[in-house]
Amino acid sequence: MTKEYVILVDEQDNDIGVMEKMKAHQDGLLHRAFSVFIFNDKEELLLQQRAFSKYHSGGLWTNTCCSHPRPNETIKDAANRRLFEEMGMSCDLQIKTNFIYKTPFDNGLTEHELDYVLVGTANQNPQINKDEVESFKWLSISEIKKDIVVNPHQYTSWFKIALEKLF
Repeated sequence: MTKEYVILVDEQDNDIGVMEKMKAHQDGLLHRAFSVFIFNDKEELLLQQRAFSKYHSGGLWTNTCCSHPRPNETIKDAANRRLFEEMGMSCDLQIKTNFIYKTPFDNGLTEHELDYVLVGTANQNPQINKDEVESFKWLSISEIKKDIVVNPHQYTSWFKIALEKLF
């Protein structure tokens, strides 16, 4: 398995270096990331359940896909790459907002990300990559918000923040 690298940034999103992904998560350093939200014509959001084998947040529900751009890769190119790798889909994506968050996990890792939120539209079901995704479902924003109130620990930390930013 080849090592993945993330782009370290300051709070204004200026590149300040590159670091191996796991090391950045062990040290809790701020790095660039993205979260993709795919909606269908019924205004339902495509959610994915992260594979249980993921290094953190395994089995939790989240936005359509998320990851980190590689060095010298734009946010949109990276988002399209991961959307295809995780969900077997492609569509036009538009950057809508970004935010910084920091979440420590029980396994000693910390997500500290400047997270760009991209939105697109598609009506086909995904062809999920079982190494990345356990399951998927389409839900309305109102259904998701109601379920987050009842089951907050079944959703990733960044998804809840991004959802509030968008809606």
